[in-house]
This record gives sequence, C-alpha cells and structure tokens, in this order.
Amino acid sequence: MTLSHLSSIISFFLFTASISGQKLYTPTLSLQREGVLRDPERAVSASIADDFETFFFNQTLDHFNYRPESYTTFQQRYLIDSRYWGGANSSAPIFVYLGAESPIDGSPTVIGFLRDNAAQFQALLVYIEHRYYGESIPLGMSFEEALHDTNIRGYFSSAQALADYAAIIIHVKLNLKARDSPVIVVGGSYGGKLASWFRLKYPHLTVGALASSAPILYFDDITPQDAYYSVVTKDFKEASETCYQTIGDSWSEIDRVAQELNGTSNLSKMFKTCKPLKSGDELKNYLMSLYATAAQYDDPPRYPVTVICNGIDGANTTENGILGKIFAGVVAYKGNSACYVNPPTNVSQTNLGWGWQTCSEMVMPIGITNNSMFQSQPFNLSSFIDECNDQYGVTPRPHWITTYYGGHDIELILLRFGSNIIFSNGLRDPYSSAGYTALYVYLHRFKEVPIVWIYLQRSKPIQIGWSCNEKLKLKL
Repeated sequence: MTLSHLSSIISFFLFTASISGQKLYTPTLSLQREGVLRDPERAVSASIADDFETFFFNQTLDHFNYRPESYTTFQQRYLIDSRYWGGANSSAPIFVYLGAESPIDGSPTVIGFLRDNAAQFQALLVYIEHRYYGESIPLGMSFEEALHDTNIRGYFSSAQALADYAAIIIHVKLNLKARDSPVIVVGGSYGGKLASWFRLKYPHLTVGALASSAPILYFDDITPQDAYYSVVTKDFKEASETCYQTIGDSWSEIDRVAQELNGTSNLSKMFKTCKPLKSGDELKNYLMSLYATAAQYDDPPRYPVTVICNGIDGANTTENGILGKIFAGVVAYKGNSACYVNPPTNVSQTNLGWGWQTCSEMVMPIGITNNSMFQSQPFNLSSFIDECNDQYGVTPRPHWITTYYGGHDIELILLRFGSNIIFSNGLRDPYSSAGYTALYVYLHRFKEVPIVWIYLQRSKPIQIGWSCNEKLKLKL
C-alpha cells in the first residue's frame, strides 16, 4: 500500500470524525533494528528531534484498583511536534504514536510516515513512551530494579499501558483546548497491537487506528505455531533455492561436527567466535536469530536476506564445506569483524522487558515443525511455563490476551464493533503470518449520521458502502 493510499484512508477517518536447552529464538517486535542492514540514504537525521518538545505527565501507577498504592504516580514521557498543526480552532487532527517495547527516543526519526502526513493534514504529532521503558519507569527506579521488584512489575502490562495513553491523550487535548480535534493512533508491531486494541477499548478517544505489522492473531493457537518460521523459510527460498537448501543442510552438519573430538573448538575457529562455543546449539541459536532478524527487517533496497544468500551462494570454500558457506553468509550480513557469533553485548531494555511481557501475558506460541529450513522445534507450553516460573516466579496466562482483547473469530468481532482500523502488513515480514490481512472500516446510517465503512483485502479494490446498499468501488 503506497503512502498516498494510506493518506486517502486517513482522509476517510477524519471525514468520519467530522460527522462522529536449545531455546527457540522468540523474536521481539521492536521497530528498533540494531545491527540490521539499513540504507543510509533513507535514514532521517537525528536533528529532527530538535523539532520536538519533551513533556512528563504525572501518571497513575494502577488504573484498575483502589488500593492506597494504586494512586502512586510516576513521570511518563511524551513528545510533541506542533510544526504542522493547524490549531484547535480549525479542529486539526492529532496523530498519536503509541510507544512499544523500547525507549521513545528513536521513534520520531524511525516513523517518518507520521511527519509525511502531518504536513498534509496539518496534524499535531504526539509520541507517548510505554510505561517501564526509557524514562517512564515508576518510583524513580532503574529499569532493572523495577523489573526485579515483584510488586512493581505487576503493573507492567498492556492494559495499564493503554490506560496511560488514554490519560495522556485527554490531558493533551485539555491543555491545548483541542476538544474537537480527532485523534488517530498509530503503532507498529507490538505498538500496532496496542493501536488496534486502543481503538477497540477506547473508541470515544480515537476515530481510527493504523496497526502496522501487528500480529494480533499469534495467541491461543489461532495461528499455527510454525507460521513465523515458515515465512522466514519462504523469504530465503524466494531469494535463492540453493541458499535455502544449504541452510537446511547446515544444521545436521553442525550437530555432526559438534559431536567430534574437539568439535566445539573447531566450530569456534570456523565461525571466528568471540568466545569459545559451549555447544553446537549455541551456534545454531545464533544463526536462527540472524536469519529471523534478516527476514523480519528485509527492507529494500538492501534486502538483508538477499545479502546473506549472495554470501552463501558466492562462497568459494572447499575446506569447511557447507559450514564455510554458512560462515560466508554471516560475514556478508555482518561485514568484516574481528569476531562473530557470541560478541559482548549490552542487554537492552527491549530484550529484558519483552521477556517479562511474554512470560506474563504476551504468550505467543512460536515453534518450528518439519516444513521449514530449520530443525523441528515445536513450542511446548509446559516447558515455557516452567522457564517463566524459574525466571520470574509467575505462571504465564496464555488465554488472557484473547479473553481481554479478542482474537477468535476476528472477522466477526471487527464486523460488529471494530471500525476504522487499518491493519497493514508486509508479506515478507514473518509476523504478517499472524496479522490481519483485511481492513474493515464500517459505514452505516444511524439517526441520519453517516459513518463510512471501507473493506480492503489484498488484491481487491476498496468497496465503500452505505446502509441503503449503494456501493462505489475505488481502485487504490
């Protein structure tokens, strides 16, 4: 979907408002792409942040209880860019970016779509940081302190985050006397889930939502567990059949070499690891993560998947056979380096925070069956529960997301009350397998007030319908 197409749909939203062991690698959903090949010509200068004002809101710790500690407040950060805003008197819209599992700092430079459209719609831009990330950590704690405090981390949930966003949106509109300015919420990946759920839970505060790459159906076995890695496999197979075959054959070769005398030492030398490997599984985990990340962020014009496959297919190696080719793919992706595989890293808030979120409520059963280029590694809920109990002393709630937000029979649910939500997906993104690939914005007449509905499905035109059954087809 092109930028102009999305702009057209946003116009409909605003029109509506004017009248109403070996551990399986579980990828994070973050839009922040450390270590991923990116096109420097498309990067936005960090100086753009100079155009934003930073604010802090006295946020309630617990929106859903009435215990004394529930009324504790903390400072939640949000950013505002008013360069393009037409002002409250013109009822100009407000675009609100819902922060996800990372600090908000990089969002203004990464999410260029909002700036591109803000000028056209004279919109105010608001970026809200997710609680417990960045500078929005309760009680003045460090991130690590908050995460390890068994009482405080209990307030680290998506429902609390949505209530935070609602409170800040109300606060901003009151401060700016922008009562009549329609709000559209925007998010990507986990933030895309939040945007769609916000529209469902707080329809009185937002006229629409753009949920980009939002895997809202990767819960409660709605989506097959192997869907994510099946798309990773498809991406590599489409890039190069021989590359796909080489990767598929490499796992058993790693196992074979690892079982030899001095096997892990030999693997460490082949892959120039930064520390000696403890097992062949350690190498396999690294490679799985690398392939999944390349597929998840397979942006043009660099296309990391193609870069890896070019390295594998173009390798001129006889000494180490298949594994020499695999290493050539690693080098092509990572560039020249003194060492690879297990480099020293600083564990990010994203990795730590997402670990807690997946162990509490974001239980996405991602596994691997026999129909991919990876070794079979099915998701095992019992083992996952045991790991979370060991790590945090909590038992995951695998059914809570679908209980609280829905998910089963999603088309029927959206038909009933899920208006003005764009679910956009790039089909090379593995998480698109659990995204909703049709868009519904419903139109009916109620007390003479027309509300637009739009139905968009891949490879079909948009249909605009009215309660009187008149239909108009628009090619986008």
